[in-house]
Amino acid sequence: MTTSRIILGLLGWLSLAFLAAAIGGHASINAGTFYQQLARPDWAPPGWLFGPVWTALYLMMGIAAWLVWKERGLRAASGALSLFLMQLTANALWTWLFFAWQRGALAFIEILVLWALILGTSIAFWRIRPMAGVLLLPYLAWVTFAAVLNYTVWQLNPALLG
Repeated sequence: MTTSRIILGLLGWLSLAFLAAAIGGHASINAGTFYQQLARPDWAPPGWLFGPVWTALYLMMGIAAWLVWKERGLRAASGALSLFLMQLTANALWTWLFFAWQRGALAFIEILVLWALILGTSIAFWRIRPMAGVLLLPYLAWVTFAAVLNYTVWQLNPALLG
């Protein structure tokens, strides 16, 4: 692979990861105001923390996918990269379910699916390039925390999160 192709590949995978972030971000335009209205547990992070955490996670996701692509190519890594694309889609969908459509139960079910997709992607990436699998572990940990937070906030706000 040429250096220019490697760099273009990195930019492509990062762009794809941040496209999912932008789609989810569009659903969360009013998330700050909505999040402040919700009853939250004492251990819930402040709203300002989500942006920096998610930026770092999307960066790691894009690099992980790039490492897998660089190691095996699109065809040979199609299964792992398809899982990656499915989890990106599920990631963007969660924001719509929780913030835009305010569906706490559906968001919770969906985040469990997202968690399973991230785990599957991490395992598939690990088998191709261990560092790529490792790069997804902070994401898996954050989504684990987010699932517990989603459930708790939904239970505390049945009127707002139908």
